[in-house]
Amino acid sequence: MPDAPVILRHADILAPGECAALTRAALSPARPALHGHDFFELAWVQNGRVRHHLPDGREDLAEGSVICAGPGHLHGLQGRGEHALVVSVTLHPDLVTDLARRHPDLAGRLFWSGAAAPVRLTRDSRQMAELNRAALRLERGRRDALGAEAFLLPIICGLTEEEAPLPAQAPVWLARACAAARDPAVFQEGAAGFARAAGKAHPHVSRSMRRFLDMSPSDWINAQRMDYAARRLTGSADSLAEIAAECGVPNLSHFHKLFREAHGQTPQRFRRARQRDVVQP
Repeated sequence: MPDAPVILRHADILAPGECAALTRAALSPARPALHGHDFFELAWVQNGRVRHHLPDGREDLAEGSVICAGPGHLHGLQGRGEHALVVSVTLHPDLVTDLARRHPDLAGRLFWSGAAAPVRLTRDSRQMAELNRAALRLERGRRDALGAEAFLLPIICGLTEEEAPLPAQAPVWLARACAAARDPAVFQEGAAGFARAAGKAHPHVSRSMRRFLDMSPSDWINAQRMDYAARRLTGSADSLAEIAAECGVPNLSHFHKLFREAHGQTPQRFRRARQRDVVQP
């Protein structure tokens, strides 16, 4: 019979009065034993590649992958190659429970999803920079309830804006694929990238998307592409051709069509309006 998993306790990690603690860990390539904890954990892959072991399988995480784990989740992290680095934030259970009480819209999402496995999302390079700045402020600042909440709330706001609006009965693999499809490395491949992230046959993925989201994998992928394009148009001076290629839509005519359907105006007009508003609020 296998050994019972180790359960980590927040009382052993958080000092009296603390509601958050941040650690940076270089991961070993050795396969880890699964562990659980009585607290909530926000963790992200800072560098390299990581294998995330779960009771029912495993998944590979790239730089920018974020996981939200809670009490009852069993998992383990393994480095894949050199320089695998993970940042982990231990969050007091009372802090996270109180946030849900004060913000009912969080029910069924992130830490409060009720899913059998940790929720996973993906941050792009700009969002990772914001996350790391927040982590640095937490390390240097207060870690009581006020400091922990000041760290966590902006992150939660950003994550919930991009979390897949899936019903509770949707399979975990579909939620993970929807989150993974926000990564340019995935959406550049189109529907094939979505199916690969799901780890399921394309027909099964398409049927599940229709059932739970009333859209096709291509619809979801194109929505992520156009969200990314909007951010790039606002925050850079790169050409439309460069941005379209990054989105996996090198045909500019098709890129214009998708963008207008998503945002109601041409990419050029969208860029002029947003960049002007930044300079002249």
